[in-house]
Amino acid sequence: MKIFAPMLASLLFFSGPLVAAEAALDGAKDIVLHTRDGKAIVIGTATFTPKGEESLFALNFDDKKFVQYFLSMREFKCVEGEEILCHVPYPYASPHTVSAKNLSWLEHALLFIYKRPQDYGAHMANGLIYSLKITNDGLVGTPQSIDLDEIAVPPEDLSVAYFGADHRYDLQPGARWIERLTIENHP
Repeated sequence: MKIFAPMLASLLFFSGPLVAAEAALDGAKDIVLHTRDGKAIVIGTATFTPKGEESLFALNFDDKKFVQYFLSMREFKCVEGEEILCHVPYPYASPHTVSAKNLSWLEHALLFIYKRPQDYGAHMANGLIYSLKITNDGLVGTPQSIDLDEIAVPPEDLSVAYFGADHRYDLQPGARWIERLTIENHP
């Protein structure tokens, strides 16, 4: 029996991330923005439907949490605070799928631009993508800087989410008003 104890311990250790991934990518979850001053703003829901080794996802934003802005000849849904954070829909086809190994299409469904309240217009170079990781509490996203002007022209390969590691830049902690995005179970 002592021989099996280490095997059981390693099985439990390695199954932990799988259980977290299955839980994180199944059912309806809140999409929450976390400000640097500790506030949480629930902006909608993400619903995951398992399909084999992947899950299909659908996002539903709560329009009551957004203010409509007309910036640079386009309409945006924005959250107001120390900065104005505006959702930018990914302009190309997406399979709307995620897996424990690939969260990129979900990250691309949650693209944003930011601006200071006193600034005029929108600058697509001020883009944000939230790099998602699966945790025991759901999905946790850390903001990274991107230039959304890069997708003004369709990428060569539309079957791959465009903003890979070579198009993302880390930010100093606290550099942005929304310092974290989570996708978590309803409280």
